Amino acid sequence: MNGVYLVIITACFLMLAYRFYGAFIAAKVLTLNEFRTPPSIRLEDGHDYVPTNKWVVFGHHFAAIAGAGPLVGPVIAAQFGYLPGALWILLGSVFAGAVHDMVILLASVRHNGKSIAEIAKAEISKLAGTSALWATLFLLIITEAGMAVVVANSLFNSPWGTFTVGSTIPIAIFIGIYIKYLRPGKIKEATILGVTLILLAVGLGPYIRDSATLAPFFTFSVVQIEIGIAIYGFFASVLPVWLLLAPRDYLSTYMKIGTIAALAIGILIVAPAIRMPATSPFLWGGGPVIKGSVIPFVFITIACGALSGFHSIIATGTTPKMLTNERQILPIGYGAMLTEAFISMMALIAATSLHPSDYFAINSTQQAFNALGIHVQDLPMLSNMVGENLMHRPGGAVSLAVGMADVFSKIPFMDQFMGFWYHFCIMFEALFILTLIDAGSRVGRYLLQELLGRVYKPFGNTEWWPGIIICSATISLCWGYLVLQGNIGEIWPLFGVSNQLLGTITLAIGTSYIYRTGRGRYVWVTMIPCLFMAVITYYADYLNIFDSYIPSGKWLLVAISAIMFVLVTLVMIESVRSWLRYAKTVPQDYRTREEIEAETKAELEKEGRPLPVE
Repeated sequence: MNGVYLVIITACFLMLAYRFYGAFIAAKVLTLNEFRTPPSIRLEDGHDYVPTNKWVVFGHHFAAIAGAGPLVGPVIAAQFGYLPGALWILLGSVFAGAVHDMVILLASVRHNGKSIAEIAKAEISKLAGTSALWATLFLLIITEAGMAVVVANSLFNSPWGTFTVGSTIPIAIFIGIYIKYLRPGKIKEATILGVTLILLAVGLGPYIRDSATLAPFFTFSVVQIEIGIAIYGFFASVLPVWLLLAPRDYLSTYMKIGTIAALAIGILIVAPAIRMPATSPFLWGGGPVIKGSVIPFVFITIACGALSGFHSIIATGTTPKMLTNERQILPIGYGAMLTEAFISMMALIAATSLHPSDYFAINSTQQAFNALGIHVQDLPMLSNMVGENLMHRPGGAVSLAVGMADVFSKIPFMDQFMGFWYHFCIMFEALFILTLIDAGSRVGRYLLQELLGRVYKPFGNTEWWPGIIICSATISLCWGYLVLQGNIGEIWPLFGVSNQLLGTITLAIGTSYIYRTGRGRYVWVTMIPCLFMAVITYYADYLNIFDSYIPSGKWLLVAISAIMFVLVTLVMIESVRSWLRYAKTVPQDYRTREEIEAETKAELEKEGRPLPVE
């Protein structure tokens, strides 16, 4: 199989899905109404509710949802061969993930930008809302842990990588100050400066690595890096948004989209062969990277690239408060998810272009790799070219960076820059992850303040500094401690299960919303993926608990898995009850979108109110 064919197939499939299935959901199921005044205009306050250009909203939404999942998930799942992952990315993103994002985004817009917990409370029941709130908080903590362990495994004993990734933090802070005080409003100028500084940091890496004085200051163990990331998460959730979160978001968006576009072009030029077979001998278990079989673990390992419950937090957070027209929900809700699916496929191609033995040597422990009885092929040469030992760095990040760097280095005149491309790709992946840690730590702090505010009112005030410090520290301590309790083989399945359980909850809430709005005849678009993911993820959760966590004595992971199981079960039971209730009591609405829009337009004109515009 040639990587070029997979790039073309993916691009064509996703574009056709957007044009036909996405448009069908927009027009028939959700009846997006361009004349309905969105909350960004109706409730505009200049702080939370701010009408924003749709492409700016797309960039913000994409930067927030695109964490490490679409990069490392497909790489880890490559253990099963390239075909299972490729099929789940394509089918899952089109029929589950993009539908999930789009439906919950509209539901939040129609509920004045409320959170997923508030929507569950309104559409289903108070119990469902409370359970969804706790499930969201647990997912955030688990997600932060899953992302941190990926970064730690790629940066330990790597002064070049640690220096480069660490440099992005002061660069983002400098750019934040530059935009706010030094050159207000000069976004393009600041962006060019920020990207230039990041590339300079990558270029300076070899001098740091080879310096007897500086190298020790940037050489850390896995545990030290994990603790450092937790400390960073605390400060990221406390510092003003304009100082770190916002500049990192837009800088990372340019880097993310630009790098993936470059990778796609590189694949078309180099035409790398996919050396991993379509299905591997570990399809039904026994692999060194993932212990379980392709069913159910491919569906939870590739989370963000096909379906992600984490997206619901963003789609019911800042994004619905910025949209200026409901028609924008199609490109932002459905389109951003398909963009993430394309990224996942590029990551899968890059990783599977490595020789299988090299892939397993990177992504498994020394003991697990020795048990395979195979020998590395190109890895010693690749290690020498990048200037680091690449053996036994599980987590997906390193093998993806090697695969991407290998593609870039085979472009004409680029063969001397393998080391640069490798560390550039590590930095690129870390940007994905750190933007998620930024946003996740802050959102987790908001959720914890909301919960504690029900007990002691001042906590509910997001500007009360004691509450900010206490809740930020608590969130960072929780996920930091969780990181220290397990390795990537234990933390990533926990993240995958929790993420997909929240995705199941979101699809269930979306099903209730579609029923309640009178479009029950189309409810299958969310109900089928909801029930499918419920069965798959419950099964994966069971296997995690009884085949992995209990035998290894990981009782904290057992407790977290069990709590998520209970919370999701409560929401599912309440959701099914609401489906039955709505199916009996809500009449079908057979009006077309055009008819609904005409009625809304006439009402606005009669009342003398302005029409929403793009």
